[in-house]
Amino acid sequence: MSSVPTNKEELYRAIKLNSEKILEDYLSIPKEYAHKNGIEGNVKGAIINVADTLAYLIGWVQLVLKWHQLKSEGSDVNFPETGYKWNELGQLAQYFQLQFKSWSYSHLILEFAVTIAKILSLIESLDNHSLYGTAWYEKYTLGKMIQLNTSSPMKNMRAKVRRFKKINQI
Repeated sequence: MSSVPTNKEELYRAIKLNSEKILEDYLSIPKEYAHKNGIEGNVKGAIINVADTLAYLIGWVQLVLKWHQLKSEGSDVNFPETGYKWNELGQLAQYFQLQFKSWSYSHLILEFAVTIAKILSLIESLDNHSLYGTAWYEKYTLGKMIQLNTSSPMKNMRAKVRRFKKINQI
């Protein structure tokens, strides 16, 4: 499998594999470390915590699901999200973190697993042509948009979480 999925099967496997790997890391982190700052955030100079990284990943996957639902209904989609432009993704990340700020670490882990199950179910419900056969947003296929906002951020965030674990000897 290439590092960038090019078909339905590869996309499904990439998300499943990357979500399982990062979930294993999250489950190995004691809850008392979940809200300890020490991870580089998405805004220059911002330092976030493990719970914030979960909120970020959940937020993106939920947003992809929302895009698909709206487009399926024939509704307009404000990409990436209403009130945000593509050059404001750091602010969008902070919005995701704020949205889940009051959630317990265990609830975030559960929500991550549920959200991943939903995106995998969506992928299973679509054929390869729907995912990769036609442009879905500007020049991007739906499969590419899913990959860019799910498995890719999971890989990047996992490196940050693993660095945090190493520094904190977890």
